[in-house]
Amino acid sequence: MTYHYDFMGNAMDLLTTSEMAELWNISRRRVTTLCKDGRIKGAILKGNTWLIPKGTSKPEDPRHRYSNTKTREEISNIIEDNTVGKRKV
Repeated sequence: MTYHYDFMGNAMDLLTTSEMAELWNISRRRVTTLCKDGRIKGAILKGNTWLIPKGTSKPEDPRHRYSNTKTREEISNIIEDNTVGKRKV
């Protein structure tokens, strides 16, 4: 963990891309890309190291925003709706 001081002189807890990658369960390279793209609020480039405020939430991945995956409850409701009124003869 690294400390950086804001414009008011308050110490901020900052984590490196490696530390954030471990917390978010993604690669260090992906965290760096998110920083470069400006998708991580408060990320600071110090030399060649990105520093991210502790407690920053992981940005949503737009590739998974419109998921086709249904929950078990949704699937059971669909099955139930399709079998209502049908009887085996």
